[in-house]
Amino acid sequence: MRQLKGERLEAELMRLDAMRQYEKQYGDCLYICGIDEAGRGPLAGPVAAGAVILPKDCQILYLNDSKKLSEKRREELFAEIREKAVAYGVGIVSPERIDEINILQATYEAMRQAISQLSVVPQILLNDAVTIPQVEIRQVPIIKGDAKSVSIAAASILAKVTRDHMMMEYDQLYPEYGFAKHKGYGTAAHIAAIREFGPCPIHRRTFIGNFVQTG
Repeated sequence: MRQLKGERLEAELMRLDAMRQYEKQYGDCLYICGIDEAGRGPLAGPVAAGAVILPKDCQILYLNDSKKLSEKRREELFAEIREKAVAYGVGIVSPERIDEINILQATYEAMRQAISQLSVVPQILLNDAVTIPQVEIRQVPIIKGDAKSVSIAAASILAKVTRDHMMMEYDQLYPEYGFAKHKGYGTAAHIAAIREFGPCPIHRRTFIGNFVQTG
């Protein structure tokens, strides 16, 4: 990762400091956990959720909403987050389960899974826009939190990269759909492949009704 110097480094440190506004606000809590998801919108594949507790003095340059980062940068940050985090977890809910309980409930389920994997119990959860049912820990939903909180940004990267790795593996099993490129999202090429080949086992049947007869 290219090293920043001078004014660029100062600007990056100021940006990151601004992204600690919520962590500072709840600074009396020992363990503050960020929660975010990846994969609510795709036509195929699982939904993933990340939970990350960063040390209070943690400095991770370039940390940001995963959607604002290149794939290369996300991969670099993915490794750094796991190395530096006090604790982290990732929850995965399958396309079959998404079809069974709907994407919102599946997202909540993935988030609860991620929280359950933490090696320490957080005092507070900073969530990207949602309040998770059936969770006793105090929660703070933050609109566009992945761009406003370092903890949520870290969780967004963990969820996104984990899910992308899974879709790369699915591409080996079902190469005709192009999962390595679009990660299951509804691109024109993906929709054309569904119409040509029909759905494969990882397609969300409740999402693809407009494009194919699923019986």
